[in-house]
Amino acid sequence: MNRLLLAAYPESYRSRQGEELLTCLAEAYPGRSWPPPREIAALVRAGVQARARAAVDDTARPWWLDGIHLAALALAALALVPYLQDVWHWALHIDPGRHAIAFHFAGWYPWAQGPGTQTWLLPYGLLPLVCLIALLRGKPWIALPAAAAMVYAGATPGSSTTLFGTEGKVGLGYYGLGAPIAARDLVLSGTLFTACIVLAACRPGRLRRHSYRRLVPVVLAMSVAGGLHIISAGPVFQRGLFALEVAALIAAWVATAATGDHRWLIPVAAFAIVRTQAIVVQPNWFMNSLPSLVVLLLLIAPLPALAITAQRRQSQALLE
Repeated sequence: MNRLLLAAYPESYRSRQGEELLTCLAEAYPGRSWPPPREIAALVRAGVQARARAAVDDTARPWWLDGIHLAALALAALALVPYLQDVWHWALHIDPGRHAIAFHFAGWYPWAQGPGTQTWLLPYGLLPLVCLIALLRGKPWIALPAAAAMVYAGATPGSSTTLFGTEGKVGLGYYGLGAPIAARDLVLSGTLFTACIVLAACRPGRLRRHSYRRLVPVVLAMSVAGGLHIISAGPVFQRGLFALEVAALIAAWVATAATGDHRWLIPVAAFAIVRTQAIVVQPNWFMNSLPSLVVLLLLIAPLPALAITAQRRQSQALLE
């Protein structure tokens, strides 16, 4: 199981020092499949730092372009979250019954008319999923029409009902840190669409291309949400999502502290703007699992914290 910890490190590090690290862990903790929690945290932190330094050392693209790419990936994942169950059920032709969020299964063909259901073609969650896959592979010209379709579906809920139904646009969507984001809220889809335009305007070779292995956590999340019928409004889902978001913010801080680079400020800023806007516009829909002031601080505080951390790291680098 120690090999799973190597996933935190970049490929170059794993090829050079991976076996040495595994040998050290086996000698330090004989008979244990996992090291102690403190050691795990230290290894993951070192892995994030190594990945951050490798990204900064790669001069094939400017830092701001890499930051926009990371922001687009984060927003696509954010839009996909409430529809994990729907996409899994649709892809495997599973009837979700009363567990459906935004797509009611209507037979082997998804556009078939079923009892008590409307006729529509696709679950809305396929749009952010296409965006996420295309952006992972560094192909924003494929993500761009999918993001445009998200904007269209949110802006015209009546005319797009045949394609995506109604619940995906007027029902509650993603919660996480704060109020829900429904598909009709164009801040999320509009920001993603704008980021895709910027990325598509650049030369394709300048964008970072990630392996399809990055999709493994997405597939696992879909299978868990679809197999256990865990909806995005459920408390278990929300606690897990909250922990994941906090972990991502901590990772951004660790990367910034290790390099002094500002690229991780861009996805954090995009996330904070989208989430804060949802709370301000829809305060009555706020999920009261945490006090509102705490959530707003968790959203806004990372921005100055990352900026100050980057400035201090750059100052230390000059002194060295």
